[in-house]
Amino acid sequence: MPASLVVGTQWGDEGKAKVIDFLSKDTDIIVRYQGGANAGHTVVVHGKKYVFHLVPSGVIYDQTICVIGNGVVLDPMFFIEECDRLQKEGFPVYDKLLLSDACHLLFPYHSQIDSARETTLSQEHKIGTTKKGIGVCYADKMMRTGLRVGDLLDDSYQARLKHLVEEKNRELDKLYGMPPVSFNDVNENLKFFISKMRKNILNTAYYLDSELKKGKRVLLEGAQGTGLDVDFGTYPYVTSSNPTTGGALIGTGIPFHHLKHVIGITKAYTTRVGEGPFPTELSGEEGEFLRSKGGEYGATTGRPRRCGWFDAEMLRHSVRINGITSIALTKIDILSDYDKIPVAVGYKLNGKTLDCFPSQGLEKVEVIYEEFPGWKTDISGICDFQKLPEKCKNYISALEKLIGVKINLVSTGPDRKDTIHGDSF
Repeated sequence: MPASLVVGTQWGDEGKAKVIDFLSKDTDIIVRYQGGANAGHTVVVHGKKYVFHLVPSGVIYDQTICVIGNGVVLDPMFFIEECDRLQKEGFPVYDKLLLSDACHLLFPYHSQIDSARETTLSQEHKIGTTKKGIGVCYADKMMRTGLRVGDLLDDSYQARLKHLVEEKNRELDKLYGMPPVSFNDVNENLKFFISKMRKNILNTAYYLDSELKKGKRVLLEGAQGTGLDVDFGTYPYVTSSNPTTGGALIGTGIPFHHLKHVIGITKAYTTRVGEGPFPTELSGEEGEFLRSKGGEYGATTGRPRRCGWFDAEMLRHSVRINGITSIALTKIDILSDYDKIPVAVGYKLNGKTLDCFPSQGLEKVEVIYEEFPGWKTDISGICDFQKLPEKCKNYISALEKLIGVKINLVSTGPDRKDTIHGDSF
């Protein structure tokens, strides 16, 4: 059976969790492939909200096995707290969640260094990090000084951990004047973590390949979006991993020939959290109106999101980078109060129209807009494409032409049931 991938096409917060939840009913295994607890995925089922950070959101389905892949950086105590919370809500997490033995562990010193670095930067150099230590942990991974989940299966890890804590404490003291991290506290937490998770740890790359060959249906989910990809996003204002298709393959070990469907998730407008260029951003009352209508506040940090118009150039970039085969359009109901809806159809730089989304200079571009008439009708909860106002259907068709990929899923509200699937188009 082929694997499917859900990928964010903007700067994250596109509504991936709702789409993953919608697709999960036809899925056997759901895999989280990158990022860490800096992610926040929100699912609403029958009016009840569930927020996920590390655990794949498909855990709420009875038939699904959930996997955390090798590309994730895992805060062990945060992870146990999330599992315990979901267990109390009635989901048998510990019975159906598998954890890669190659997944890197995130420790308190990672978040302390992350916070100290961001705090000491001048405003023009701030990245807008969540200060959860994600980037510092990935840096240790690339420096080959990290500790992985599978290392905990043998008590010999403690000597390595002691050395790491000593090294990081020197950095905390000499560079940032911060108090040391306790080796004993970190080690006791790891012992508790391994006591809870030992039976769930395995070589997930081997497991996934075996299950795909048996005909199991696998869905890959990531965090953030293409605009935050460390290679293809708005560097340096990016995350520390690859949320894109390449990152999904690396972060799971699934061979490329298994991946047949890449579903790009996009809002009907654009949002961004943190620093970095945002060509279609709305300021003042216009931005606040869209933020308020869309409830645009971070699920992890609560930070207000910056809001702006849909950016077709950015979407074309995402389609190219990810090999997107279809689009899921979310939050179109939020645009129902507008008389006219501008859409960015291209960029100019120094008077010249650009061929593509630029790797540098995005903060200097002039946006080329095209306006579309609004529908001025509440479309919340509509589940049949033909019941949408004609101007709304025209807007969706226009986005399809601008993106160059079929939109075959439209979300008209936060609940699982507020969804139009391609069969009704």
